[in-house]
Amino acid sequence: MTIWQLPSMLLVFISSVSPHPHHLFEYDELSQYVDSHQEEYVQTLRDWVAVESDSSDILRRPDCHRMMDMTAEKLQAMGGKVELVDIGVQELPDGKTVALPKVVTAQFGNDPSKQTVCVYGHVDVQPAKLEDGWTTEPYNLTDINGNLYGRGASDNKAPVLAWIHTVEVYQALSIDLPVNVKFIIEGMEETGSNGLDAMIVAQRDTFFSDVDYIIISDCGWLSRRPALTYGTRGNCYFFAEVEGPKQDLHSGVYGGTVIEPMTDLIGILDTLISPSGKILIPGIREAVASLSDEEWKMYQDIEFDIESFKSKIGVSQLMYSNKVDLLAHRWRYPTVTIHGIEGGFSGPGSKTVIPAKVIAKFSIRQVPNMDPAVVKKQVTDYLNSVFAKRKSPNKLKVTMIIGAKPWLADTKHPLYEAGKAAVKRVFNVEPDLIREGGTIPIAKTFEDVTGKSIIMMPIGGFDDGLHSQNEKMSRYNYIEGTKLFIAYLHEVAHLKKD
Repeated sequence: MTIWQLPSMLLVFISSVSPHPHHLFEYDELSQYVDSHQEEYVQTLRDWVAVESDSSDILRRPDCHRMMDMTAEKLQAMGGKVELVDIGVQELPDGKTVALPKVVTAQFGNDPSKQTVCVYGHVDVQPAKLEDGWTTEPYNLTDINGNLYGRGASDNKAPVLAWIHTVEVYQALSIDLPVNVKFIIEGMEETGSNGLDAMIVAQRDTFFSDVDYIIISDCGWLSRRPALTYGTRGNCYFFAEVEGPKQDLHSGVYGGTVIEPMTDLIGILDTLISPSGKILIPGIREAVASLSDEEWKMYQDIEFDIESFKSKIGVSQLMYSNKVDLLAHRWRYPTVTIHGIEGGFSGPGSKTVIPAKVIAKFSIRQVPNMDPAVVKKQVTDYLNSVFAKRKSPNKLKVTMIIGAKPWLADTKHPLYEAGKAAVKRVFNVEPDLIREGGTIPIAKTFEDVTGKSIIMMPIGGFDDGLHSQNEKMSRYNYIEGTKLFIAYLHEVAHLKKD
């Protein structure tokens, strides 16, 4: 007997006991629509990538404004309730000010009986030039063997478009959105999201008041297996400045008579970390949350190939030789990195100079349960004490210029259960649960200001080359990622309202 021949009483009974009325979800129809419109989606991505919205280059600021306008126009054309929010000005080093790109907010649906999700993304990009070593024009989306090459393709224009297309597909098929969807899209993420924190605080009781969950898709998978991201490291960035004579000196004339700032600086930098990678600053390692058995087990199950990781970065040896240690030190332990030294002579050729002042730049990636304010004091006190032992007449000044906190979600939260179900439906595998070694400070801001639960749902590939030459988004990830978002909205619709 087919289902259509069942007595209507029984049908009513079946639909009332089914907790997830999946038979009402027209996934196949939505998915086929995505497949049949993929050329259109690729073309829209091409139009977006063509805009050089490099937020670090003040001369490209008009392009950043244009990118925000294009985003707003796209959402307006879909009938969203759209606003371009003015977040003020940016002060330049010369004291002049320039307008920040407006933040786009949009809303689709306001049914109080439904869940409301807010999708965050950004449409600004990192700098890129052909002469940096790109094989294709960075701002001309180029399709090679199913990979779409272009600056910003994966970070973050394709994921933002995949979310917009998700709403469009439901609309095109006249299928009710299963949840209310809000967007918050910015144009300054790559340079620190200037102005966004203040805007989130200002809109906490208006735009965010009815939001149940926040979704961020500004990250990537770890391997070919789809992933859900539940943590990011924070970042404390320091300048250590050593100042000696009043001007640069000739090393032949003065070498051997003055205590040189560069020697002092390199001496103290060498006390930050051991050759095996152990952080030597007192108090840092003690503050780190211990690795639980459950966490260790999660790392065991993750798909990750050490050999291909090594060959991708071009090294013969890594800090750790097994997967669990390597992933743990990439995601959930702090790290010290010395980025460079300003001052002295670093151009090509030779110059016999004793620099009068040198500035080292280094950072410490934060993890739970570290606190940036505490780390600032630990680093400053430690370097001052190490410097004092040198008995140098030079002056040391330590400043922390960034103090971004880490973010960590509970993988048992229903948002992650919904994520697993959506990945299973679209890709037919269980997702890897991963953390991100980098920093996405806005996640912590959202959590602290709005108190809402957050999930990071990446669709970018592990080999997309974010911030690097030949950044790409594979057509597969872009299209299947759109289906993942479609399926995810359906799953979230079934969560109990917080």
